[in-house]
Amino acid sequence: MRNFKLLAITLLLFLGSCKRETHVTFGVEEANLYEDKALKTKSKNEAVYISVLYTNLYQTPISPSQLYKTQAVIYSIGDRNVANEMVLSNYFNTQGLTIPSNAEMRSDIESFVIETYKRFFLRYPSEGEKTWMIQYITRNSQLSVEMIYTGFAASDEYQYY
Repeated sequence: MRNFKLLAITLLLFLGSCKRETHVTFGVEEANLYEDKALKTKSKNEAVYISVLYTNLYQTPISPSQLYKTQAVIYSIGDRNVANEMVLSNYFNTQGLTIPSNAEMRSDIESFVIETYKRFFLRYPSEGEKTWMIQYITRNSQLSVEMIYTGFAASDEYQYY
């Protein structure tokens, strides 16, 4: 009898504690989120910088022998910034680059800016960055894709990942 009372009390407590789950919905719109890569802290070493730069410009990986030769040039110069600018200049003076033409850039500047940020910084531009860059390209008719890519590749943010 005592076990029956204990079982009945437990059953009543169990049934009394259960309640139907209510589903609450809010008027929240779905949004595409992406990681903010603007807060990069780890510096690229020479091999990573060369590999990423080559891949960004040629849209193909660099060969090990070409990577070794380019690293040797950077080590021989000493000043990393000067060496990186020389490597970048050399890449722009070779054939096989996979970059948009100036006409393609001017035909859809907003898409060009977004794709350039994604290509070099692995992130979307903020609205301020996008607006400034669109206005800068629009106001400077002599600005070329090569100049913009050079600016992105020589920037401080590009030196980090």
